[in-house]
Amino acid sequence: MTTDDTQNAANLDRLNSNIARMEELSQRLVRAMAAKRPIDPNLQAPDRDIFVKAMTAYMTEMMNNPAKMIEHQVSYWGKMLKHYVEAQHLLTTGKLGVPSDPTPRDPRFQNPLWDSHPYFNFLKQNYLLTSEAVSQAIAGLEGLDGVDRKKVEYFTQQLINMMSPSNFLGTNPEALERAVATEGESLVKGLENLVRDIEANNGEVLVSLADNDAFKVGQNLATSEGAVVYRNRMFELIQYAPTTEQVHKTPIVLFPPWINKFYILDLKPKNSLVKWIVDQGYTLFVVSWVNPDRSYADVGLDTYVEEGYLTAIEQVKAITGEPKVNAIGYCIAGTTLSLTLAMMEKRKDKSVNSASFFTTLTDFSDPGEIGVFLGDDFVDAIEREVAKHGILDKFFMTRTFSYLRSNDLVYGPAVKSYMLGDTPPAFDLLYWNGDGTNLPGKMAVEYLRHLCQHNEFCEGGFTICGEKVGPADIKLPVCSIACETDHIAIAKGCYTGFQKFGSRSKTFILSQSGHIAGIVNPPEKKKYGHYTNSDLKAGFAEWKAQAEFTPGTWWFRWEEWLRKRSGAKVPARQVDTMSHPALAPAPGTYVTLRPAA
Repeated sequence: MTTDDTQNAANLDRLNSNIARMEELSQRLVRAMAAKRPIDPNLQAPDRDIFVKAMTAYMTEMMNNPAKMIEHQVSYWGKMLKHYVEAQHLLTTGKLGVPSDPTPRDPRFQNPLWDSHPYFNFLKQNYLLTSEAVSQAIAGLEGLDGVDRKKVEYFTQQLINMMSPSNFLGTNPEALERAVATEGESLVKGLENLVRDIEANNGEVLVSLADNDAFKVGQNLATSEGAVVYRNRMFELIQYAPTTEQVHKTPIVLFPPWINKFYILDLKPKNSLVKWIVDQGYTLFVVSWVNPDRSYADVGLDTYVEEGYLTAIEQVKAITGEPKVNAIGYCIAGTTLSLTLAMMEKRKDKSVNSASFFTTLTDFSDPGEIGVFLGDDFVDAIEREVAKHGILDKFFMTRTFSYLRSNDLVYGPAVKSYMLGDTPPAFDLLYWNGDGTNLPGKMAVEYLRHLCQHNEFCEGGFTICGEKVGPADIKLPVCSIACETDHIAIAKGCYTGFQKFGSRSKTFILSQSGHIAGIVNPPEKKKYGHYTNSDLKAGFAEWKAQAEFTPGTWWFRWEEWLRKRSGAKVPARQVDTMSHPALAPAPGTYVTLRPAA
């Protein structure tokens, strides 16, 4: 037997082995898919009425303005025909090349074969030209109102993203090359990754964004020194150990969102806002919310305020002996902090000296992209879901936020994991992104119905713990940090809600970047700058146009604002006292709690 024969035999054995593994994995896949529970159709897709409205608007446009529609179609046909003729001409000359390519650069098509191979270039150009035509057709419809237009545009874009040739094995050159080069091994590994994800999500496909084995909370994530000094059914209160001999008199209590976990602010020492605040000479307490199970079905916003915010503030006052605290709220926790502060003003409770808000919406009149999920079709479905199960499973929120950036958080990772067979990256931010929490049923519906849909806090008043409150009831000094490209809490919405606060002292800072990167922006990175403008009377566009831009993080500017409201220096407060002994080392036990489904 020659060397070539030996090699061919080895390759054949490897291929047969991979085929056998794929058969085994396919059986596991069938079993995993069988575990999928029925899900309300409106949690999977928008109400069919939106498609009827889109088609009606299109037909109306065609009847009323046929010249416009014909011009659009002829333009599209002309581009496609030109591309086809040029490609055919090259083939008849015998040249293995591609025609002129006017399409924009796109990160999905980085493999050189998309630009050099006639087949793959033809697919790419057809897809991008068709995508452009569809988007232009939707943008040109005049028979849709604002809400319906945003829905049609969003879900049309989802269909466009899904149909990219890069998402399919037969039309992805990189995946095909990898499969051939590895004798099918890459496809086997990809199927293993797919089966693993489906098994982990009870029959649903939710692609893993990070290597879950690469991180452990408390070991290489959330490592700032501290201890849990109080615990109830809603939260653990973490007090962080001082790193300076003296600290400011007024302590800080930070309320993170309970949709994800607090350690986004303490991923690792070099980008930890928690560590940075402590290093500036502050006594910092952070609330770590419980991950609720079905027994929390009747927990609403009143409970979060009474057993969460008010209790945490009272415990911090008791531990430090101070009459007031400085409070911070991030995202939904900032929204709820605004409700709490307005209610405390009604009750003449002066326990909070100042408040800071990170990416916080209080005015939902224009919620941005997330608004496509705030119609009755989705919210009604959520109400039905929580009526059955008591909670809104973290799966739904994770999937919703992922599809707001579907190319980056759904299809791109799926291609790498399932088609190329790559192991998900060891990326701490993406690990955190997948470490979501459930939402109590009552709270989820209250938030979506009364705050998001009906905008009651800014329009007529929202009742919390028996008090009807609005933004004008907030009187203390406040600082809001919004993020320029935030797709969850849009900057304009953060600004317009903040304008309505009744405080005389208001500071608004606009950070570059998005919901996470704009906040977790350590000084050493020197990556994103920020905008400031003391005139908050103008509209958001005018405010930004007249704002001063400063390179670098907003952290220093905010700390300067906070310092003026934090009192004189006192000896550093140690953790683990007689009155509040350490119950567990930071980051505590709630942060790793994973309730049974």
